[in-house]
Amino acid sequence: MRKIACFCSLLAIAGPALALDITVVDDHALFPEGPIMVDGNLYFVEYGAGKVTEFDGNSLSEFWMQEGSGPSAIAKFGDGFLVTGYDNNSMILVDKNGQTVKNVTADSSGTPMMGPNDIALDGKGGAYFSLSGGWESAPIVGKIGHMSPDGSVTIVADDLHYPNGLVLSADASTLFVNETYANRIIRFAVNPDGTLGQRSLFVRMGDIGQAYDGEPDGIKLGPDGNLYVGLYSIGRIVVLDPETGALIKEIDVPSAAAPNLTFSADGKTMYVTAVDQKDAAPWKGTVYAVSGY
Repeated sequence: MRKIACFCSLLAIAGPALALDITVVDDHALFPEGPIMVDGNLYFVEYGAGKVTEFDGNSLSEFWMQEGSGPSAIAKFGDGFLVTGYDNNSMILVDKNGQTVKNVTADSSGTPMMGPNDIALDGKGGAYFSLSGGWESAPIVGKIGHMSPDGSVTIVADDLHYPNGLVLSADASTLFVNETYANRIIRFAVNPDGTLGQRSLFVRMGDIGQAYDGEPDGIKLGPDGNLYVGLYSIGRIVVLDPETGALIKEIDVPSAAAPNLTFSADGKTMYVTAVDQKDAAPWKGTVYAVSGY
Protein backbone atom coordinates (compact mmCIF):
# COMPACT_ATOMS: atom_id res chain seq x y z
CA MET A 1 0.00 0.00 0.00
CA ARG A 2 1.11 3.55 -0.56
CA LYS A 3 0.19 6.80 1.13
CA ILE A 4 -0.58 10.06 -0.60
CA ALA A 5 -1.08 13.55 0.77
CA CYS A 6 -4.38 15.27 0.22
CA PHE A 7 -6.52 17.98 1.78
CA CYS A 8 -10.21 18.27 2.40
CA SER A 9 -11.74 21.68 1.80
CA LEU A 10 -14.07 22.74 4.57
CA LEU A 11 -16.58 25.53 4.83
CA ALA A 12 -15.07 28.69 6.26
CA ILE A 13 -17.31 28.45 9.30
CA ALA A 14 -15.84 25.04 10.05
CA GLY A 15 -12.29 26.37 10.29
CA PRO A 16 -9.20 25.81 8.13
CA ALA A 17 -8.74 22.90 5.78
CA LEU A 18 -7.60 19.68 7.43
CA ALA A 19 -4.74 17.51 6.23
CA LEU A 20 -5.89 14.01 5.41
CA ASP A 21 -3.88 10.82 5.59
CA ILE A 22 -4.92 8.79 2.55
CA THR A 23 -3.71 5.25 1.94
CA VAL A 24 -4.32 3.39 -1.29
CA VAL A 25 -5.82 0.00 -0.42
CA ASP A 26 -6.36 -1.16 -4.01
CA ASP A 27 -5.35 0.77 -7.13
CA HIS A 28 -6.58 -1.84 -9.62
CA ALA A 29 -10.21 -2.18 -8.55
CA LEU A 30 -12.73 -2.24 -11.40
CA PHE A 31 -15.60 0.12 -10.48
CA PRO A 32 -15.39 -0.55 -6.73
CA GLU A 33 -18.64 0.09 -4.88
CA GLY A 34 -20.84 -0.75 -1.89
CA PRO A 35 -18.17 -1.37 0.81
CA ILE A 36 -18.75 -2.80 4.29
CA MET A 37 -16.64 -3.74 7.31
CA VAL A 38 -17.22 -7.14 8.94
CA ASP A 39 -15.08 -8.42 11.82
CA GLY A 40 -12.29 -6.04 10.95
CA ASN A 41 -12.19 -6.97 7.26
CA LEU A 42 -13.19 -4.71 4.38
CA TYR A 43 -15.44 -6.12 1.67
CA PHE A 44 -16.20 -4.22 -1.53
CA VAL A 45 -17.77 -5.17 -4.83
CA GLU A 46 -16.09 -4.69 -8.18
CA TYR A 47 -18.87 -4.03 -10.66
CA GLY A 48 -16.47 -4.15 -13.60
CA ALA A 49 -15.16 -7.58 -12.58
CA GLY A 50 -18.34 -9.22 -11.28
CA LYS A 51 -16.85 -10.01 -7.89
CA VAL A 52 -16.47 -9.11 -4.22
CA THR A 53 -12.98 -8.44 -2.91
CA GLU A 54 -11.93 -8.86 0.72
CA PHE A 55 -9.13 -6.87 2.40
CA ASP A 56 -7.88 -8.21 5.75
CA GLY A 57 -5.64 -5.24 6.48
CA ASN A 58 -2.66 -6.76 4.72
CA SER A 59 -3.72 -8.42 1.49
CA LEU A 60 -6.53 -8.52 -1.04
CA SER A 61 -8.36 -11.69 -2.06
CA GLU A 62 -11.39 -12.68 -4.10
CA PHE A 63 -14.28 -13.52 -1.75
CA TRP A 64 -17.07 -14.14 -4.27
CA MET A 65 -17.67 -13.99 -8.00
CA GLN A 66 -20.59 -14.42 -10.38
CA GLU A 67 -20.07 -13.62 -14.05
CA GLY A 68 -22.63 -11.25 -15.51
CA SER A 69 -23.96 -10.20 -12.10
CA GLY A 70 -22.67 -6.62 -12.14
CA PRO A 71 -22.55 -6.37 -8.33
CA SER A 72 -22.96 -2.91 -6.82
CA ALA A 73 -23.21 -3.50 -3.05
CA ILE A 74 -22.69 -6.10 -0.35
CA ALA A 75 -24.15 -6.33 3.16
CA LYS A 76 -23.95 -8.76 6.05
CA PHE A 77 -27.20 -10.72 6.04
CA GLY A 78 -28.01 -13.51 8.49
CA ASP A 79 -25.11 -15.93 8.68
CA GLY A 80 -23.88 -14.86 5.26
CA PHE A 81 -24.09 -11.91 2.91
CA LEU A 82 -26.43 -10.18 0.50
CA VAL A 83 -25.12 -8.85 -2.83
CA THR A 84 -27.00 -6.68 -5.31
CA GLY A 85 -26.70 -7.94 -8.88
CA TYR A 86 -27.39 -4.83 -10.94
CA ASP A 87 -26.80 -6.44 -14.32
CA ASN A 88 -28.61 -9.74 -13.74
CA ASN A 89 -31.44 -8.09 -11.78
CA SER A 90 -30.90 -10.27 -8.71
CA MET A 91 -30.59 -10.01 -4.97
CA ILE A 92 -27.95 -12.65 -4.37
CA LEU A 93 -27.72 -14.61 -1.12
CA VAL A 94 -24.14 -15.68 -0.38
CA ASP A 95 -22.93 -17.90 2.47
CA LYS A 96 -20.15 -16.99 4.91
CA ASN A 97 -17.62 -18.81 2.72
CA GLY A 98 -18.43 -16.80 -0.39
CA GLN A 99 -20.56 -19.42 -2.13
CA THR A 100 -23.75 -18.39 -3.91
CA VAL A 101 -26.85 -19.79 -2.21
CA LYS A 102 -29.64 -18.26 -4.28
CA ASN A 103 -30.44 -15.53 -6.78
CA VAL A 104 -33.73 -13.82 -5.96
CA THR A 105 -35.03 -12.27 -9.18
CA ALA A 106 -38.65 -11.30 -8.39
CA ASP A 107 -40.67 -9.75 -5.59
CA SER A 108 -43.42 -11.54 -3.67
CA SER A 109 -45.96 -10.72 -6.39
CA GLY A 110 -43.80 -12.39 -9.03
CA THR A 111 -42.74 -9.12 -10.67
CA PRO A 112 -39.14 -9.22 -11.91
CA MET A 113 -36.76 -6.79 -10.23
CA MET A 114 -34.79 -4.22 -12.23
CA GLY A 115 -31.40 -2.84 -11.28
CA PRO A 116 -30.79 -3.75 -7.61
CA ASN A 117 -28.22 -1.22 -6.49
CA ASP A 118 -27.58 -0.50 -2.80
CA ILE A 119 -28.55 -1.96 0.59
CA ALA A 120 -29.50 -0.62 4.01
CA LEU A 121 -29.99 -3.12 6.84
CA ASP A 122 -33.19 -2.55 8.83
CA GLY A 123 -31.77 -3.64 12.21
CA LYS A 124 -34.33 -6.45 12.46
CA GLY A 125 -32.68 -9.06 10.29
CA GLY A 126 -34.00 -7.69 7.01
CA ALA A 127 -32.81 -5.09 4.52
CA TYR A 128 -34.07 -2.26 2.35
CA PHE A 129 -32.56 -2.04 -1.11
CA SER A 130 -32.84 0.24 -4.11
CA LEU A 131 -34.11 -0.90 -7.50
CA SER A 132 -32.71 1.81 -9.72
CA GLY A 133 -33.93 0.62 -13.08
CA GLY A 134 -31.64 1.16 -16.08
CA TRP A 135 -28.80 3.62 -16.60
CA GLU A 136 -31.07 5.82 -18.73
CA SER A 137 -32.66 8.80 -17.02
CA ALA A 138 -36.14 7.99 -18.34
CA PRO A 139 -38.64 6.58 -17.75
CA ILE A 140 -38.91 6.94 -13.97
CA VAL A 141 -39.23 3.34 -12.81
CA GLY A 142 -37.17 3.21 -9.60
CA LYS A 143 -38.39 1.38 -6.51
CA ILE A 144 -37.39 0.50 -2.96
CA GLY A 145 -37.62 -3.15 -1.97
CA HIS A 146 -37.45 -4.85 1.40
CA MET A 147 -36.04 -8.33 1.91
CA SER A 148 -37.20 -10.25 4.97
CA PRO A 149 -34.83 -12.55 6.85
CA ASP A 150 -36.33 -15.50 4.95
CA GLY A 151 -35.38 -13.93 1.61
CA SER A 152 -38.84 -12.84 0.49
CA VAL A 153 -39.10 -9.42 -1.18
CA THR A 154 -41.78 -6.74 -0.85
CA ILE A 155 -41.86 -3.46 -2.75
CA VAL A 156 -42.29 -0.60 -0.27
CA ALA A 157 -41.96 2.46 -2.55
CA ASP A 158 -42.03 3.25 -6.26
CA ASP A 159 -41.97 6.18 -8.72
CA LEU A 160 -38.38 7.09 -7.86
CA HIS A 161 -35.89 8.72 -10.24
CA TYR A 162 -32.99 6.26 -10.10
CA PRO A 163 -32.87 5.54 -6.34
CA ASN A 164 -29.33 4.65 -5.39
CA GLY A 165 -27.70 4.80 -1.95
CA LEU A 166 -29.96 4.54 1.08
CA VAL A 167 -29.50 4.54 4.85
CA LEU A 168 -31.58 4.53 8.02
CA SER A 169 -31.36 7.35 10.54
CA ALA A 170 -29.78 6.58 13.91
CA ASP A 171 -33.19 5.99 15.52
CA ALA A 172 -34.43 3.99 12.49
CA SER A 173 -37.41 6.32 12.08
CA THR A 174 -36.32 7.70 8.70
CA LEU A 175 -34.97 6.15 5.52
CA PHE A 176 -32.83 8.51 3.44
CA VAL A 177 -32.64 7.71 -0.28
CA ASN A 178 -30.43 9.27 -2.95
CA GLU A 179 -32.22 9.92 -6.24
CA THR A 180 -29.20 10.20 -8.49
CA TYR A 181 -30.90 11.43 -11.66
CA ALA A 182 -33.03 13.94 -9.74
CA ASN A 183 -29.87 15.20 -7.99
CA ARG A 184 -31.54 15.11 -4.60
CA ILE A 185 -31.97 13.17 -1.38
CA ILE A 186 -35.45 12.27 -0.20
CA ARG A 187 -36.60 10.73 3.07
CA PHE A 188 -39.35 8.35 4.10
CA ALA A 189 -40.95 7.93 7.48
CA VAL A 190 -40.48 4.30 8.59
CA ASN A 191 -43.57 2.74 10.12
CA PRO A 192 -43.34 0.35 13.11
CA ASP A 193 -44.01 -2.62 10.82
CA GLY A 194 -41.14 -1.62 8.51
CA THR A 195 -43.29 -0.26 5.71
CA LEU A 196 -42.52 3.21 4.43
CA GLY A 197 -44.82 6.15 5.09
CA GLN A 198 -44.76 9.72 3.89
CA ARG A 199 -41.93 10.79 1.61
CA SER A 200 -40.49 14.28 1.53
CA LEU A 201 -37.58 16.20 0.06
CA PHE A 202 -34.52 16.23 2.32
CA VAL A 203 -32.14 18.29 0.19
CA ARG A 204 -31.47 19.23 -3.42
CA MET A 205 -27.76 18.93 -4.04
CA GLY A 206 -27.72 22.26 -5.87
CA ASP A 207 -29.09 24.01 -2.78
CA ILE A 208 -26.39 23.09 -0.26
CA GLY A 209 -24.22 26.05 -1.13
CA GLN A 210 -22.11 24.49 -3.87
CA ALA A 211 -22.43 25.12 -7.60
CA TYR A 212 -21.95 21.60 -8.92
CA ASP A 213 -24.12 18.79 -10.21
CA GLY A 214 -23.68 16.46 -7.27
CA GLU A 215 -25.07 13.16 -8.61
CA PRO A 216 -25.51 11.65 -5.13
CA ASP A 217 -24.60 7.97 -5.20
CA GLY A 218 -23.90 6.19 -1.90
CA ILE A 219 -24.91 7.45 1.54
CA LYS A 220 -23.84 6.30 5.01
CA LEU A 221 -24.41 7.41 8.60
CA GLY A 222 -21.06 8.45 10.00
CA PRO A 223 -19.66 7.77 13.49
CA ASP A 224 -20.35 11.44 14.28
CA GLY A 225 -24.06 11.02 13.44
CA ASN A 226 -23.84 13.00 10.20
CA LEU A 227 -24.73 11.81 6.69
CA TYR A 228 -21.80 11.08 4.37
CA VAL A 229 -22.78 11.23 0.70
CA GLY A 230 -20.59 9.90 -2.10
CA LEU A 231 -20.73 11.76 -5.41
CA TYR A 232 -20.37 10.26 -8.86
CA SER A 233 -19.80 13.62 -10.54
CA ILE A 234 -16.49 14.30 -8.75
CA GLY A 235 -14.15 12.61 -6.29
CA ARG A 236 -15.84 14.02 -3.23
CA ILE A 237 -17.69 12.96 -0.11
CA VAL A 238 -20.02 15.63 1.25
CA VAL A 239 -21.05 15.59 4.91
CA LEU A 240 -24.55 16.80 5.72
CA ASP A 241 -26.45 17.56 8.90
CA PRO A 242 -29.06 14.76 9.26
CA GLU A 243 -31.72 17.18 10.49
CA THR A 244 -31.33 20.19 8.21
CA GLY A 245 -29.33 18.91 5.25
CA ALA A 246 -26.83 21.73 5.73
CA LEU A 247 -23.34 21.16 4.34
CA ILE A 248 -20.83 20.56 7.13
CA LYS A 249 -17.70 19.71 5.16
CA GLU A 250 -16.28 18.18 2.00
CA ILE A 251 -13.71 15.40 1.76
CA ASP A 252 -11.88 15.01 -1.55
CA VAL A 253 -9.97 12.03 -2.92
CA PRO A 254 -7.76 12.16 -6.03
CA SER A 255 -10.15 10.31 -8.36
CA ALA A 256 -12.83 11.27 -10.86
CA ALA A 257 -15.71 9.90 -8.75
CA ALA A 258 -16.25 8.79 -5.15
CA PRO A 259 -19.52 6.85 -5.28
CA ASN A 260 -19.46 5.07 -1.93
CA LEU A 261 -17.84 4.64 1.46
CA THR A 262 -17.87 2.87 4.81
CA PHE A 263 -16.19 3.20 8.20
CA SER A 264 -13.96 1.09 10.40
CA ALA A 265 -15.48 -0.19 13.64
CA ASP A 266 -13.69 2.47 15.70
CA GLY A 267 -14.75 5.22 13.28
CA LYS A 268 -11.21 6.45 12.78
CA THR A 269 -10.89 5.31 9.17
CA MET A 270 -13.20 5.97 6.26
CA TYR A 271 -12.87 3.66 3.27
CA VAL A 272 -13.81 5.30 -0.04
CA THR A 273 -14.51 3.37 -3.24
CA ALA A 274 -13.57 5.62 -6.15
CA VAL A 275 -13.68 5.46 -9.95
CA ASP A 276 -10.86 6.92 -12.05
CA GLN A 277 -12.01 5.92 -15.57
CA LYS A 278 -15.67 6.85 -15.92
CA ASP A 279 -16.02 6.75 -19.70
CA ALA A 280 -15.62 3.06 -20.51
CA ALA A 281 -15.51 -0.46 -19.13
CA PRO A 282 -13.98 -1.90 -17.04
CA TRP A 283 -14.07 1.44 -15.15
CA LYS A 284 -10.71 1.30 -13.40
CA GLY A 285 -10.89 2.61 -9.85
CA THR A 286 -9.16 2.94 -6.51
CA VAL A 287 -10.08 2.08 -2.92
CA TYR A 288 -8.76 4.53 -0.33
CA ALA A 289 -8.41 4.44 3.45
CA VAL A 290 -8.83 7.98 4.79
CA SER A 291 -8.03 9.15 8.30
CA GLY A 292 -7.93 12.61 9.81
CA TYR A 293 -11.30 13.52 8.37
